[in-house]
Amino acid sequence: MSDDGESPSISGIGVDLPATLHIAGLALKRTESPSSLACWTGCLPEPAGGNAAAVSLVMEPAAPPEEVTLQLVHDVVSRFDVFVGQALRYCRTRLRERHFELTPEELSWLDLPELPLAVPEAVVWADQTWAIRFTESRFRMAGPYGILVTFNGTQPVDVEGFEDEQ
Repeated sequence: MSDDGESPSISGIGVDLPATLHIAGLALKRTESPSSLACWTGCLPEPAGGNAAAVSLVMEPAAPPEEVTLQLVHDVVSRFDVFVGQALRYCRTRLRERHFELTPEELSWLDLPELPLAVPEAVVWADQTWAIRFTESRFRMAGPYGILVTFNGTQPVDVEGFEDEQ
């Protein structure tokens, strides 16, 4: 894990942030963000017939990432497909719960070989929490922003949708 290129200090904070983080063969580039946070994003190679997946690291307050956070990003990047599979299995089980209020048709989708969840993106936060968001889904609860599966370490622990009002 290394970084290269320094960006100018954040105004008033005096923190130098790397322009690029190289983690597990993936270049995460610093993206424009409010001065209170720092965000780096990179795209994993596009799988055959699929969409490219993204991994982001968000530091709030803005600061260079600590080694433990970089290690978590490394684990997420290195095992991305494994974690996506875990998130899909978790959704297949959890979304059957009554409080998600799936329609009978949506419930039937949970028995399909492939769930209608696509274009996964991972986000890792400074406190070492992280999640995979499926940005495309036919489930109503996904609204325009997708379905988020939160992880505690290597295990999925929660799922939520982003409907219009959220």
